[in-house]
Amino acid sequence: MKHFFFIFSLLVSTTSFAQTKSIVEIAVGSADHTTLVAALKAADLVTTLSGQGPFTVFAPVNAAFDKLPAGTVASLLEPANKAKLAQILTYHVVAGNLNAKAVLAAIKKGKGKVVLTTVSGGKLTASLEKKKVKLTDENGGVAFVTATDLTGSNGVIHVIDTVVLPK
Repeated sequence: MKHFFFIFSLLVSTTSFAQTKSIVEIAVGSADHTTLVAALKAADLVTTLSGQGPFTVFAPVNAAFDKLPAGTVASLLEPANKAKLAQILTYHVVAGNLNAKAVLAAIKKGKGKVVLTTVSGGKLTASLEKKKVKLTDENGGVAFVTATDLTGSNGVIHVIDTVVLPK
């Protein structure tokens, strides 16, 4: 129930500020994306993702980062791992404004799946499973979209339940 109220309040606040808040500002305002925001800051990606865009961000929630092996997040936040962290984070970003309707249309056009090229140059495969959009990373890892179309001035955020990882 707590998750429902969070998503509801995020949708309401996002809709109210859709034309003025960037996707980074939306994430900063989300209590469920504090780990993502810390990672964006550590990787020096805040300015980039606050830029003109448009960007489509598949944003993992804090619980998604908690699924990673113990110590992974702390290690990635170290300055020595900045490049690797940036690669992982930009693997969650696709150039363009792909709202939920566009993602579903692309999956339908692709006869059940669509391969998305991420800003990091990797590939994510989007498909449907039990009426939910499923993202499969290059390693076979899977994330599901849990909230869609959090629209900002420079793109759109889709919330995901697992961190996807490049090869």
